[in-house]
Amino acid sequence: MKRLVMMFILMMGMMTAGSTLYAQGAPAAAPAAATTELTPSADAQPAKAAPKTGLYYVITGSGWLGIVLWLALFGSGVAAIYFAVDCSILLRPQKIMPQSLISNVKTAMAEGDVMKALKSCEVEPGPLANILTAGFSHVEEGFEVIQESIGAASDLETERLMQRLTWISVCSNLAPMLGLLGTVQGMIMCFETLATGAPDVGSLALAISQALWTTAGGLVVAIPAITAYYSLRNNANRLILRMQAMTMELIKDLRNVEVVND
Repeated sequence: MKRLVMMFILMMGMMTAGSTLYAQGAPAAAPAAATTELTPSADAQPAKAAPKTGLYYVITGSGWLGIVLWLALFGSGVAAIYFAVDCSILLRPQKIMPQSLISNVKTAMAEGDVMKALKSCEVEPGPLANILTAGFSHVEEGFEVIQESIGAASDLETERLMQRLTWISVCSNLAPMLGLLGTVQGMIMCFETLATGAPDVGSLALAISQALWTTAGGLVVAIPAITAYYSLRNNANRLILRMQAMTMELIKDLRNVEVVND
């Protein structure tokens, strides 16, 4: 439910920003009309229609393909924000290695009770608990087997965390490609117009600007996304190193532990 609320707030924010851009891009036609009325002339030429600007015409000016590309850009931006927020919540020390779990396992290991430590891991599941469970499950097979099991479980948990982060990288790489595709498509349309004759310079410049807006949109999505990705990845690497060090600290007493089966 929290994620749905978060996504709704993000979409409302993007719609508000789009409305602001559209309002800023709307032409101010009223003063020009007033000036024309104050200075009538017999030789006056008919006024040219004001160029169509604003967010609406930027999105729809390149036809259906431009609309599809802009929708893909908006979707990429929303997805990047969602995964960035999701990973920010996930990559916290309290989520990765809860202090209560560490305290319970330390107490159990001080008492020499491996089964109690294993139950503590089952009560508080998570990356650290999964790694410790893999080690405690092979306690009867020797310390070397325990280390191998913990190493394999640690690699698995690390891969799971990194896969979540990879989606942010995908969005950051996809957005500029979509923007470039929109610009190329817009330039193709401009040159096709030139091939049919001498078009109006203003209309041609407006068409080129509409094409370049897609590149700008792609960069607006990509720059924050790639920044968030590297920041979260560095944070994840630090947490993984801390988790591995904590794991070795917790299992060091298993060298001398003997498990008695009832």
